[in-house]
Amino acid sequence: MKSVLKVLFIDSTHKSLPEKLTQAGFICDYLPEINPVKIIDIIQNYDGLIIRSKIKIDKTIIDVASKLKFIGRVGAGLENIDVEYAEQKGVKCFNSPEGNRDAVGEQALGMLLTLFNNIIKADFEVRNGKWIREGNRGLEIKGKTVGIIGYGNMGGAFAQRLKGFEAKVIAFDKYKFNYSNEFVTENSLEELFEHTDILSLHVPLTDETKFMVNDDFINRFKKDIYIINTARGKVVKTEDLVKNMKIGKVLGAALDVLEYEQTSFESLHSDNDLPEAFQYLINNEKVVLTPHIAGWTHESNVKLSEFLADKIIAEFT
Repeated sequence: MKSVLKVLFIDSTHKSLPEKLTQAGFICDYLPEINPVKIIDIIQNYDGLIIRSKIKIDKTIIDVASKLKFIGRVGAGLENIDVEYAEQKGVKCFNSPEGNRDAVGEQALGMLLTLFNNIIKADFEVRNGKWIREGNRGLEIKGKTVGIIGYGNMGGAFAQRLKGFEAKVIAFDKYKFNYSNEFVTENSLEELFEHTDILSLHVPLTDETKFMVNDDFINRFKKDIYIINTARGKVVKTEDLVKNMKIGKVLGAALDVLEYEQTSFESLHSDNDLPEAFQYLINNEKVVLTPHIAGWTHESNVKLSEFLADKIIAEFT
């Protein structure tokens, strides 16, 4: 160890993360209930910071953290860290998308199967004494073209799981090239617009991707499409999604994330007057909704922490 590094945990994590860091010689202070004011008071004493999504790490915190060498995000997205400013100050930023890629790939597939086979509707009907077969006739994934936008850990995991369904899987990634393999064929965005039946989103939330899927974007697709979003809620403009569902351009949607989520991703705004677009979604049988749990399995809970610990240990020991 170059020196003993002190690490502050300001959110809950699996116990394997502090355990692995401690075993590697780090000093870990686990304070998941700490408030932002207290963080400002003590952050200058720490070399490392472990977060999830509860608190935004902005310039104010980074400027006070005079000893800070790294920020570790237990998860995939880094949108709650001012990464550019942190790196300017010599602070390394780590995340662990390898930890929940399998969970996201399985969830995306499960949501698609649920949507195509009317599983939620049919289950409700059977529980209420209704045996309706024709009204629940489903669709097959086989023969469809699945268009993936964002071919990183999550997009790749989804493509891998689609292989046995004999769909055509194509992908576009603005920042990645030459990734065609047995699971996917690399395409341009224009080719996705031309051929896609099922659109699956696997991009981070950035200034570039915020409300990327809007009315204009949706109507660039040649076919009527289904949309799966297991990425971030604000990648999709909900009002435009609903507008295009009403006219049949979007045939159905599987949404694990919503633009109405709070920063912590742990609840929806509790206002009585929920947005009209959200009310449409919750009353539509062609919509499958889950509360941002695509990467939220018992296995990923462990893997997210372990991958992050391994990266930090490799860098600083």
